[in-house]
Amino acid sequence: MSAAHTTAAPAGAPAPAPMDHRHILRALSGLLIVLFVAMISTTVVSVALPQIIGSLDGTQSQYTWVVTATLLASTASTPIWGKLADLFSKKLLLQIAIGLFVVSSIACGFAQSTEQLIAFRAVQGLGMGALQVLVQVIIAAMISPKERGRYNGYLGGVMAVATVGGPLLGGFITDASWLGWRWCFFIAVPFTLLASVMLARTLHLAEVRRPDTKVDYLGASLIAAGVSLLLLWVTFVGGDFDWISWQTGFMVGGSVVILGAAVLVEARVKEPVVPLHVVRRRDPALAIVASLAVGMAMFGGAVFLGQYFQIGRGYSPTEAGLLTIPLMAGVLVSSTVAGRLVSKTGKVKPYIVTGVVVLALGFLGLSFIDHETPLVAVSLGMLGVGAGVGMSMQNLVLVLQNTVPLSEIGAASGAITFFRSLGGTMGVSVLGAVLAHQVANKIAHGLAELGIDPAASGSGGSTLNVAAMPPQIQEVVRAAYGDATGRIFLISACIAVVGVVASLFLTPTKLRDSVDL
Repeated sequence: MSAAHTTAAPAGAPAPAPMDHRHILRALSGLLIVLFVAMISTTVVSVALPQIIGSLDGTQSQYTWVVTATLLASTASTPIWGKLADLFSKKLLLQIAIGLFVVSSIACGFAQSTEQLIAFRAVQGLGMGALQVLVQVIIAAMISPKERGRYNGYLGGVMAVATVGGPLLGGFITDASWLGWRWCFFIAVPFTLLASVMLARTLHLAEVRRPDTKVDYLGASLIAAGVSLLLLWVTFVGGDFDWISWQTGFMVGGSVVILGAAVLVEARVKEPVVPLHVVRRRDPALAIVASLAVGMAMFGGAVFLGQYFQIGRGYSPTEAGLLTIPLMAGVLVSSTVAGRLVSKTGKVKPYIVTGVVVLALGFLGLSFIDHETPLVAVSLGMLGVGAGVGMSMQNLVLVLQNTVPLSEIGAASGAITFFRSLGGTMGVSVLGAVLAHQVANKIAHGLAELGIDPAASGSGGSTLNVAAMPPQIQEVVRAAYGDATGRIFLISACIAVVGVVASLFLTPTKLRDSVDL
């Protein structure tokens, strides 16, 4: 029987032989489609969201919640899915997640109000979080850490195309009269169903049954509640209430108390959702810290660069997507090359350190941009950010996976994916708050110089409908967004330096050749 068709093994049985390259590629094709659809479901909607909310007669607050609901559900559920993958059939969990994602995507496409859309996007977030972590867990169960480097290049490429290609596809779908914004949700359904059929035929993992294990529902609930409350604070602070206020004290204090209780529960239960004994180790802890910085780059970089091109420079969504190609190219090329070099040498630290340094330099270069910066200079900065993300992101996951046995690979992968997503989510929210504050001040100053009252003009930074503004005000708003964007990239560069320091202290070990320890 082929190694790819290994059946469920009883507990205590010897580890199955690794799948050969041909069978790995067959299963990997379906996994990459799933990962691509999960990631693009977020980026493809980002461009269309203003039109979606407008057609559903939604408010600015509801606009924020459509994004926040997905991030909350995805981030908070990631470690739970990772732990479930250690307890139950990984293939069955993946099929359940695919079904959840397909049903919620169809529901989002048929939403008749913003309230419905927010609820359906929260369910879709559960499916997205599951798909992203389960794909990495299954790949770890099929391939040894040393060989995984060559396949991580494919993962990095898929993530790059989804991150940058999503807005481009979303702009096309939204602008096409024969499609419309609802197809931003429907477009994922046929591809996801295709991947499900492919995986049913090609994915055959050896499952170790552990009937005596239990799911830590209390710990999972506390983690979800604590993280959700913290992300709610990040979402609304600086807008609905001040940074120093009773709301901040309640949300941050409550989050600390709930997460503290979660740590106590996780330290005592037999099967914790987040394995503290893994997170406490030196290399996993350092990898998680570095992943926070890379997460901010992956999520925040694409979000604010797209806004910079559309509002600060006046390009259309489709043109903005094309202008971010250097970012995608940097991730694609560097992840592929670095992945193959990692597999060839068995060393991962040099590529992580180089990647995070290049990432910091890329953000530093972007910190000098304004609304008149030559596009060549902007492209070089984006190329640096993309190359840094490609060299470091998946290799940081590899560092963590290399230190744990196969029985803990799901929880460990879920933990680092969770912290990376949490860092990215908080980074986007914090950088967005800084950007909004800077833009409001610059617009007020620019209008005052023109002798226009900012309050009377209605253009104090609350609207993104620049095309409807008078030409004089348009120039002020575009200059404000273009000039303010550089400031948030300077903050990103400083955060990337934290990732550089963390990666420098990683232990320079060789990756193992076996799937299990």
